[in-house]
Amino acid sequence: MSSLTLRASEIGKTFNRRTVLKDISFSLGTGESLAITGKNGSGKSTLIKILAGLLTPSRGMLEYAISGKPEDMDGVRAMIGLVSPYLQLYDEFTALENLMILSRIRNTALPPTSNVEKIFRTYGLWERRDDFVRTFSSGMKQRLKYIVALGHAPSIVMLDEPTANLDEEGCTIVRDAVAELQSATLTIIATNDEREASWCRKRIHIGA
Repeated sequence: MSSLTLRASEIGKTFNRRTVLKDISFSLGTGESLAITGKNGSGKSTLIKILAGLLTPSRGMLEYAISGKPEDMDGVRAMIGLVSPYLQLYDEFTALENLMILSRIRNTALPPTSNVEKIFRTYGLWERRDDFVRTFSSGMKQRLKYIVALGHAPSIVMLDEPTANLDEEGCTIVRDAVAELQSATLTIIATNDEREASWCRKRIHIGA
């Protein structure tokens, strides 16, 4: 397997003259995990968006490389599995249709047919795969986000508030899934929850 590395150097972000992030630096590779901690409003979600290629930093350098060779952001995006509160599902489509549509939009591969049932069962939604998402509870929607994000076996896993809206059973499913993936992925979690932060071996704190 090719080795993937991420290097962030003095990353900063400013919105309307207000500095949200300043001088964020770290490096991470396949098999490593990083918790980004900080209070609400400290810029954790902004940093995740920058790392996922959804926002451009105002300053600093962000570089991904595969086996030492720099990879452009278009190529990196297809390797990312991102779960976050700001990524929306389509209520007017079924759970299975959401997986297909969002995989196409994000330019990520659909999981093999044999794996679709497996991942839906892992997150407890196999029996609801053909139901419209508008009938789902907030916890079920969060589980579906994991199916969409992780179904293509991403090399990079980014989780912003990973257990938001989940009950204890859902939290356990997610924790176990993250633990299983960590040895083969580059994992980043943004959280102000100590329990979630403890899933990672490295940590940076942003904000005051």
